[in-house]
Amino acid sequence: MSMMEKEAGVSVSKRMARMAALVALSGVGALIKIPSPTGTVALDSAPGYLGALAFGSKEGALIAALGHLFSAGTVGFPLSLPIHLFIAIQMAVFAAVFGYLKKRTGMGTAVVATSLLNGVGAPALFCLLPSFGPAFFGAMLLPLLVASTVNVVAAAALYKALKKIW
Repeated sequence: MSMMEKEAGVSVSKRMARMAALVALSGVGALIKIPSPTGTVALDSAPGYLGALAFGSKEGALIAALGHLFSAGTVGFPLSLPIHLFIAIQMAVFAAVFGYLKKRTGMGTAVVATSLLNGVGAPALFCLLPSFGPAFFGAMLLPLLVASTVNVVAAAALYKALKKIW
């Protein structure tokens, strides 16, 4: 349970309902696409990043992973289900890192680091795979960097606004 929830005395059922709402918002965000070669880049991870801030890294990781699977599912898992599961794991890690960095270093560092991890680090990992390589990195860099930054900044702004309510 996050510090904010402990202070507010949020019940488990309220917490689960809020997480469910964020999962649903990930589904909506999955439909808001950023043009990319794969068609899977979308505004699906902002709710996961928000969840990492509001509820904790584990919860945010789950929401972010589901968000990617929603986004990839809307276009038929174009890179294959195993590759999209790998990307979902990456998204889970990035959301967890975002929550962790916000606690340890502050929001500014968390926003910049997470935007770069997802926008540059994620496509860079594909350079290691023979079917993808540097061409995939080059094609995905700009769309992922834009979407990552929009998702992370949106989550940070929403967290600041909702902090007063939650």
